[in-house]
Amino acid sequence: MVMTATRLPGSHPIEDRPLAGAPHPDHPFHWKLYGCELVATVALMICGIVSVTVLTTPYTAIGRVLAPHPIVQTALCGLFFGLSGTVAAFTPFGRVSGAHVSPSVSLAFSLAGRLGVVDLCGYVAAQMTGAWIATLLLAALGHVLPVWGQMAQASAYAATVPFSGVAIIWPLVTEMVLTALLVLMLCYLAGHPVLKWVTPWAGGLFFLVCNPVSAWLSGNSSNLARSFGPAMVAGQWESFWIYALGPFMGAALAIWLIRSRLLGRIEVEEARLVNFGHHGRVPPLLHPGRQAGEKD
Repeated sequence: MVMTATRLPGSHPIEDRPLAGAPHPDHPFHWKLYGCELVATVALMICGIVSVTVLTTPYTAIGRVLAPHPIVQTALCGLFFGLSGTVAAFTPFGRVSGAHVSPSVSLAFSLAGRLGVVDLCGYVAAQMTGAWIATLLLAALGHVLPVWGQMAQASAYAATVPFSGVAIIWPLVTEMVLTALLVLMLCYLAGHPVLKWVTPWAGGLFFLVCNPVSAWLSGNSSNLARSFGPAMVAGQWESFWIYALGPFMGAALAIWLIRSRLLGRIEVEEARLVNFGHHGRVPPLLHPGRQAGEKD
Protein backbone atom coordinates (compact mmCIF):
# COMPACT_ATOMS: atom_id res chain seq x y z
CA MET A 1 0.00 0.00 0.00
CA VAL A 2 1.40 3.40 -0.95
CA MET A 3 0.24 6.68 0.46
CA THR A 4 1.64 10.10 -0.32
CA ALA A 5 1.55 13.25 1.70
CA THR A 6 -0.17 15.64 -0.70
CA ARG A 7 -2.24 18.74 -0.18
CA LEU A 8 -5.65 19.08 -1.80
CA PRO A 9 -7.18 22.53 -2.34
CA GLY A 10 -8.38 23.85 1.01
CA SER A 11 -7.21 20.79 2.91
CA HIS A 12 -4.42 19.89 5.30
CA PRO A 13 -1.55 17.55 4.34
CA ILE A 14 -2.41 13.88 4.65
CA GLU A 15 -1.45 12.83 8.15
CA ASP A 16 1.68 10.80 8.74
CA ARG A 17 1.00 7.04 8.59
CA PRO A 18 4.23 5.21 9.46
CA LEU A 19 4.36 1.49 8.71
CA ALA A 20 0.88 1.33 7.14
CA GLY A 21 1.69 3.98 4.53
CA ALA A 22 4.20 6.56 3.36
CA PRO A 23 5.56 8.89 6.06
CA HIS A 24 4.97 12.59 6.03
CA PRO A 25 7.85 14.18 4.07
CA ASP A 26 8.79 16.25 7.12
CA HIS A 27 9.02 13.13 9.36
CA PRO A 28 10.92 10.33 7.61
CA PHE A 29 12.10 8.81 10.90
CA HIS A 30 9.80 7.54 13.64
CA TRP A 31 12.02 7.58 16.70
CA LYS A 32 9.15 6.90 19.09
CA LEU A 33 8.42 3.64 17.30
CA TYR A 34 12.07 2.61 17.25
CA GLY A 35 12.50 3.43 20.94
CA CYS A 36 9.40 1.45 21.89
CA GLU A 37 10.56 -1.48 19.76
CA LEU A 38 13.91 -1.40 21.56
CA VAL A 39 12.24 -1.57 24.99
CA ALA A 40 9.86 -4.32 23.81
CA THR A 41 12.86 -6.36 22.63
CA VAL A 42 14.53 -5.85 26.01
CA ALA A 43 11.38 -7.29 27.63
CA LEU A 44 11.41 -10.26 25.25
CA MET A 45 15.04 -11.08 25.92
CA ILE A 46 14.97 -10.66 29.69
CA CYS A 47 11.92 -12.90 30.04
CA GLY A 48 13.25 -15.41 27.52
CA ILE A 49 16.76 -15.71 28.92
CA VAL A 50 15.52 -15.98 32.51
CA SER A 51 13.02 -18.66 31.47
CA VAL A 52 15.60 -20.78 29.63
CA THR A 53 18.10 -20.39 32.48
CA VAL A 54 15.61 -21.50 35.12
CA LEU A 55 14.46 -24.44 33.00
CA THR A 56 17.86 -25.78 31.96
CA THR A 57 20.50 -25.22 34.63
CA PRO A 58 21.22 -27.68 37.44
CA TYR A 59 21.24 -24.75 39.89
CA THR A 60 17.41 -24.73 40.01
CA ALA A 61 15.03 -27.40 41.28
CA ILE A 62 13.00 -27.34 38.07
CA GLY A 63 16.16 -27.64 36.00
CA ARG A 64 17.18 -30.75 37.92
CA VAL A 65 13.70 -32.27 37.58
CA LEU A 66 13.60 -31.63 33.83
CA ALA A 67 17.17 -32.77 33.10
CA PRO A 68 16.20 -36.47 32.62
CA HIS A 69 13.41 -35.37 30.25
CA PRO A 70 15.12 -33.34 27.51
CA ILE A 71 12.13 -33.36 25.15
CA VAL A 72 9.85 -31.85 27.79
CA GLN A 73 12.59 -29.42 28.82
CA THR A 74 13.13 -28.27 25.23
CA ALA A 75 9.40 -27.90 24.63
CA LEU A 76 8.99 -25.77 27.75
CA CYS A 77 11.93 -23.58 26.72
CA GLY A 78 10.17 -22.96 23.42
CA LEU A 79 6.86 -22.25 25.12
CA PHE A 80 8.24 -19.74 27.60
CA PHE A 81 10.56 -17.98 25.16
CA GLY A 82 7.64 -17.69 22.77
CA LEU A 83 5.39 -16.33 25.50
CA SER A 84 8.10 -13.77 26.26
CA GLY A 85 7.10 -12.25 22.93
CA THR A 86 3.53 -12.08 24.22
CA VAL A 87 4.75 -10.22 27.29
CA ALA A 88 6.63 -7.80 25.03
CA ALA A 89 3.55 -7.25 22.87
CA PHE A 90 1.35 -6.33 25.80
CA THR A 91 3.71 -3.82 27.37
CA PRO A 92 2.80 -0.20 26.58
CA PHE A 93 5.93 -0.08 24.41
CA GLY A 94 5.05 -3.17 22.40
CA ARG A 95 1.52 -1.86 21.89
CA VAL A 96 2.97 1.27 20.29
CA SER A 97 5.59 -0.38 18.04
CA GLY A 98 3.69 -3.59 17.30
CA ALA A 99 6.39 -5.68 19.02
CA HIS A 100 7.92 -7.26 15.94
CA VAL A 101 10.94 -7.95 18.22
CA SER A 102 12.55 -9.86 15.33
CA PRO A 103 14.34 -8.63 12.20
CA SER A 104 12.83 -11.48 10.19
CA VAL A 105 9.29 -10.43 11.14
CA SER A 106 10.07 -6.82 10.26
CA LEU A 107 11.57 -7.96 6.95
CA ALA A 108 8.41 -9.94 6.18
CA PHE A 109 6.28 -6.82 6.76
CA SER A 110 8.62 -4.83 4.54
CA LEU A 111 8.51 -7.36 1.71
CA ALA A 112 4.73 -7.37 1.98
CA GLY A 113 4.63 -3.59 1.57
CA ARG A 114 3.65 -2.89 5.17
CA LEU A 115 6.93 -1.38 6.34
CA GLY A 116 9.09 1.16 4.54
CA VAL A 117 12.82 0.68 4.11
CA VAL A 118 13.70 3.51 6.51
CA ASP A 119 11.45 2.12 9.22
CA LEU A 120 12.72 -1.41 8.53
CA CYS A 121 16.27 -0.24 9.24
CA GLY A 122 15.09 1.59 12.36
CA TYR A 123 13.27 -1.45 13.68
CA VAL A 124 16.15 -3.85 13.02
CA ALA A 125 18.65 -1.50 14.69
CA ALA A 126 16.31 -1.18 17.69
CA GLN A 127 15.85 -4.94 17.95
CA MET A 128 19.57 -5.70 17.78
CA THR A 129 20.37 -2.99 20.32
CA GLY A 130 17.55 -4.06 22.64
CA ALA A 131 18.68 -7.70 22.62
CA TRP A 132 22.24 -6.67 23.42
CA ILE A 133 21.17 -4.32 26.23
CA ALA A 134 18.96 -6.99 27.79
CA THR A 135 21.74 -9.56 27.84
CA LEU A 136 24.20 -7.01 29.22
CA LEU A 137 21.77 -6.15 32.02
CA LEU A 138 21.45 -9.81 32.96
CA ALA A 139 25.22 -10.23 32.83
CA ALA A 140 25.64 -7.19 35.09
CA LEU A 141 23.09 -8.67 37.49
CA GLY A 142 25.41 -11.65 37.83
CA HIS A 143 28.02 -9.40 39.48
CA VAL A 144 25.45 -8.37 42.09
CA LEU A 145 23.91 -11.82 42.54
CA PRO A 146 26.69 -14.41 42.03
CA VAL A 147 24.19 -17.30 42.06
CA TRP A 148 22.39 -15.78 39.10
CA GLY A 149 25.73 -15.20 37.41
CA GLN A 150 26.59 -18.90 37.69
CA MET A 151 23.17 -19.89 36.37
CA ALA A 152 23.29 -17.50 33.41
CA GLN A 153 26.81 -18.55 32.44
CA ALA A 154 25.84 -22.23 32.68
CA SER A 155 23.04 -21.60 30.16
CA ALA A 156 25.31 -19.34 28.03
CA TYR A 157 22.58 -16.70 28.30
CA ALA A 158 20.34 -18.92 26.16
CA ALA A 159 22.71 -18.63 23.21
CA THR A 160 21.81 -20.53 20.05
CA VAL A 161 24.52 -22.77 18.59
CA PRO A 162 24.05 -25.05 15.57
CA PHE A 163 24.63 -28.77 16.08
CA SER A 164 28.14 -29.67 14.92
CA GLY A 165 27.29 -33.30 14.18
CA VAL A 166 25.65 -32.52 10.83
CA ALA A 167 26.55 -30.45 7.78
CA ILE A 168 25.85 -26.75 8.35
CA ILE A 169 23.25 -26.80 5.56
CA TRP A 170 20.79 -28.57 7.89
CA PRO A 171 20.77 -25.95 10.67
CA LEU A 172 20.51 -23.32 7.92
CA VAL A 173 17.51 -25.06 6.34
CA THR A 174 15.99 -25.49 9.80
CA GLU A 175 16.16 -21.74 10.45
CA MET A 176 14.72 -20.99 7.02
CA VAL A 177 11.79 -23.43 7.30
CA LEU A 178 11.08 -22.52 10.92
CA THR A 179 10.89 -18.80 10.11
CA ALA A 180 8.78 -19.37 7.02
CA LEU A 181 6.27 -21.40 9.03
CA LEU A 182 6.24 -18.80 11.81
CA VAL A 183 5.59 -15.91 9.42
CA LEU A 184 2.91 -17.86 7.55
CA MET A 185 1.17 -18.74 10.80
CA LEU A 186 1.22 -15.14 12.05
CA CYS A 187 -0.04 -13.78 8.73
CA TYR A 188 -2.77 -16.41 8.51
CA LEU A 189 -4.03 -15.72 12.01
CA ALA A 190 -3.83 -11.96 11.57
CA GLY A 191 -5.69 -12.14 8.26
CA HIS A 192 -8.78 -13.79 9.78
CA PRO A 193 -11.03 -11.58 11.94
CA VAL A 194 -12.08 -14.46 14.17
CA LEU A 195 -8.47 -15.51 14.85
CA LYS A 196 -6.74 -12.12 15.20
CA TRP A 197 -6.88 -12.26 18.98
CA VAL A 198 -4.69 -15.40 18.94
CA THR A 199 -1.83 -13.71 17.06
CA PRO A 200 0.07 -12.25 20.08
CA TRP A 201 -0.15 -15.64 21.84
CA ALA A 202 0.73 -17.90 18.94
CA GLY A 203 4.52 -17.79 19.28
CA GLY A 204 4.54 -19.76 22.52
CA LEU A 205 2.43 -22.58 21.10
CA PHE A 206 4.45 -22.59 17.88
CA PHE A 207 7.79 -23.08 19.63
CA LEU A 208 6.27 -25.50 22.14
CA VAL A 209 5.55 -27.81 19.19
CA CYS A 210 8.62 -27.07 17.06
CA ASN A 211 11.37 -27.03 19.67
CA PRO A 212 11.41 -30.78 20.44
CA VAL A 213 11.56 -31.54 16.70
CA SER A 214 14.27 -29.19 15.48
CA ALA A 215 15.87 -27.18 18.30
CA TRP A 216 18.72 -29.69 18.53
CA LEU A 217 19.75 -28.73 14.98
CA SER A 218 19.89 -24.93 15.21
CA GLY A 219 18.50 -23.82 18.56
CA ASN A 220 15.29 -22.66 16.84
CA SER A 221 16.08 -18.97 16.80
CA SER A 222 14.25 -17.56 13.72
CA ASN A 223 15.32 -14.19 15.12
CA LEU A 224 18.71 -12.59 14.46
CA ALA A 225 18.37 -10.23 17.43
CA ARG A 226 17.48 -13.10 19.78
CA SER A 227 20.74 -14.85 18.81
CA PHE A 228 22.83 -11.68 18.64
CA GLY A 229 22.36 -10.51 22.24
CA PRO A 230 23.51 -13.75 23.92
CA ALA A 231 26.32 -14.19 21.39
CA MET A 232 27.70 -10.75 22.27
CA VAL A 233 27.95 -11.67 25.96
CA ALA A 234 28.64 -15.41 25.84
CA GLY A 235 30.96 -15.26 22.85
CA GLN A 236 29.07 -18.01 21.02
CA TRP A 237 29.79 -17.07 17.39
CA GLU A 238 30.07 -20.54 15.87
CA SER A 239 28.41 -20.41 12.42
CA PHE A 240 26.49 -17.36 13.60
CA TRP A 241 25.78 -16.31 10.02
CA ILE A 242 23.00 -18.89 9.74
CA TYR A 243 20.90 -16.83 12.19
CA ALA A 244 20.88 -13.96 9.73
CA LEU A 245 20.69 -15.80 6.42
CA GLY A 246 18.28 -18.57 7.44
CA PRO A 247 15.54 -16.41 9.04
CA PHE A 248 15.77 -13.77 6.31
CA MET A 249 15.44 -16.46 3.64
CA GLY A 250 12.49 -17.91 5.53
CA ALA A 251 10.73 -14.55 5.78
CA ALA A 252 11.22 -13.98 2.04
CA LEU A 253 9.95 -17.49 1.26
CA ALA A 254 6.83 -16.96 3.37
CA ILE A 255 5.94 -13.69 1.66
CA TRP A 256 6.57 -15.25 -1.77
CA LEU A 257 4.17 -18.09 -0.92
CA ILE A 258 1.56 -15.59 0.25
CA ARG A 259 1.86 -13.49 -2.89
CA SER A 260 1.78 -16.56 -5.14
CA ARG A 261 -1.61 -17.58 -3.64
CA LEU A 262 -0.38 -21.18 -3.50
CA LEU A 263 -1.81 -21.36 0.02
CA GLY A 264 -4.96 -19.44 -0.81
CA ARG A 265 -5.65 -15.78 -0.17
CA ILE A 266 -3.85 -14.40 2.89
CA GLU A 267 -3.84 -10.68 3.59
CA VAL A 268 -0.77 -9.37 5.43
CA GLU A 269 -1.91 -6.97 8.13
CA GLU A 270 0.40 -4.55 9.92
CA ALA A 271 1.05 -5.74 13.47
CA ARG A 272 -0.28 -2.74 15.39
CA LEU A 273 -3.46 -2.65 13.32
CA VAL A 274 -4.10 -6.34 14.01
CA ASN A 275 -3.38 -6.33 17.72
CA PHE A 276 -4.35 -2.93 18.96
CA GLY A 277 -6.33 -1.12 16.27
CA HIS A 278 -4.50 2.14 15.75
CA HIS A 279 -4.46 1.91 11.98
CA GLY A 280 -0.82 2.60 11.30
CA ARG A 281 -0.59 5.90 13.13
CA VAL A 282 1.78 6.42 16.08
CA PRO A 283 -0.42 6.22 19.19
CA PRO A 284 0.23 7.86 22.56
CA LEU A 285 2.46 5.78 24.84
CA LEU A 286 0.10 6.02 27.81
CA HIS A 287 -2.96 5.20 25.70
CA PRO A 288 -1.66 2.83 23.01
CA GLY A 289 -5.13 1.79 21.87
CA ARG A 290 -5.96 5.34 20.85
CA GLN A 291 -5.10 6.94 17.55
CA ALA A 292 -2.75 9.90 17.44
CA GLY A 293 -4.67 13.13 17.90
CA GLU A 294 -7.74 11.42 19.30
CA LYS A 295 -9.15 13.13 22.40
CA ASP A 296 -10.72 11.68 25.51
